[in-house]
Amino acid sequence: MALKIRLALAGAKKRPYYHIVIADSRSPRDGRFIEKVGSYNPMLPQEHADRIRLQGERITHWLSNGALPTERVAKFLGHAGLAPMPVFSEQPIQSAPKKKAQERAKANG
Repeated sequence: MALKIRLALAGAKKRPYYHIVIADSRSPRDGRFIEKVGSYNPMLPQEHADRIRLQGERITHWLSNGALPTERVAKFLGHAGLAPMPVFSEQPIQSAPKKKAQERAKANG
């Protein structure tokens, strides 16, 4: 069974609130999960203490049992010092301007 540490949406319309859960990778996003290990409230300001709440002891237990965090959760864990900070590239290659747009940019200046 492949375990994921991921976000499960729990808020109302236009008021997002997420639970950080341990779930089987095959289960739906807001569906069945094994354990709740934290919460994320994006409506609060960045510096607010309750924006991201994590149960560090349980998260390290699940990480040692092979659970893999999603990109967003890995970022949270990196900031909390529970896991190494993930490395993300700044801009995906797919969103870079295409060949003709680059030629136009060179011609205009």
